[in-house]
Amino acid sequence: MKHNFGAGPGILPHEVLKQAAEAVIDFNGTGLSLLEISHRSPEFEAVLNEAVALVKELFSVPEGYSVLFLQGGASTQFALAPYNLLPEGGKAAYLETGVWANKALKEAKFFGDVEVVATSKESNFTYIPKDYTIPADAAYFHITSNNTIYGTQLQEFPKSPIPVVCDMSSDIFSRTVNVADFGVIYAGAQKNMGPAGVTLVIVKDDLLGKTGRKIPAMFNYEVQIDGGSMYNTPPCFAIYVSMLTLKWLKAKGGVPAIEVENNEKAKALYEEIDRNPLFKAVAAVEDRSRMNVCFVAENPELEKPFLKLCDEKGIVGLKGHRSVGGFRASIYNALPITSVHVLIEAMQEFAEKNK
Repeated sequence: MKHNFGAGPGILPHEVLKQAAEAVIDFNGTGLSLLEISHRSPEFEAVLNEAVALVKELFSVPEGYSVLFLQGGASTQFALAPYNLLPEGGKAAYLETGVWANKALKEAKFFGDVEVVATSKESNFTYIPKDYTIPADAAYFHITSNNTIYGTQLQEFPKSPIPVVCDMSSDIFSRTVNVADFGVIYAGAQKNMGPAGVTLVIVKDDLLGKTGRKIPAMFNYEVQIDGGSMYNTPPCFAIYVSMLTLKWLKAKGGVPAIEVENNEKAKALYEEIDRNPLFKAVAAVEDRSRMNVCFVAENPELEKPFLKLCDEKGIVGLKGHRSVGGFRASIYNALPITSVHVLIEAMQEFAEKNK
């Protein structure tokens, strides 16, 4: 058995993988593969409609918001958010908390002025800045809810006088959020919702159509809303697997139930890191991510031997990002707490061998 702590594409529920594999051969008894049916067919339209309905139900999406399934990953949304929200000659505000936040603000500069209200770059993004002022004259305030590379996470979302745009790629559906507090939420599916290839966007309708610029159809949220996420051929398989994952989440009790599980997993792992003399957590305690647990060996020479032990125990995907080094345990929704216990036991065994 493998224990998949990979940062993304991340672990998916086994039952979802099994259903998806069957659909590749014969989708719902049609005699056709899901990969070859028309996206305009009643069978696929039912899939898309169910996926949208599940997003709205699981996240309690209020009236006045649209749910889109788009392509291009969250990286494309770095540009599409300002393209659709930032007026000609306008300004956007950004909180810089990691690589992806930095890439997002760089893309926004193509469309207007960007004010970085705060950054933790000087500490290699080991914490989330707290004391900053959000400029009321900006069109929106962009934040990244969870920083996959550095293992930090916004534990509370800021109160903002302007619409908040949030990249939730690595913690979408892992905890309860109030969608009404956001103007746009976007997330690449491949860390916590489905496979790579589809991106979820939840957008407040009354923010759109106010930039004063012409936007190409594929990049225009209003066009995509009018087309029901099918202005062009959508990523049918990725949407289907995401729909299955959302059904799995609903059956488990929804976001509140999975949040309890995620808190338990993170608590157990951080307690072992803090207790074990061979390891040290990277992120500031108050900003520790409950999705990506980043830690290092007190003695760097022990990193490779520990990874070797993990490999022997079926623990995969633990090597840290090159920006941080060490280890990164991504404990997404589908990772069972039993896998966390296997990792903890490996850490304890390693400590005994290296006293």
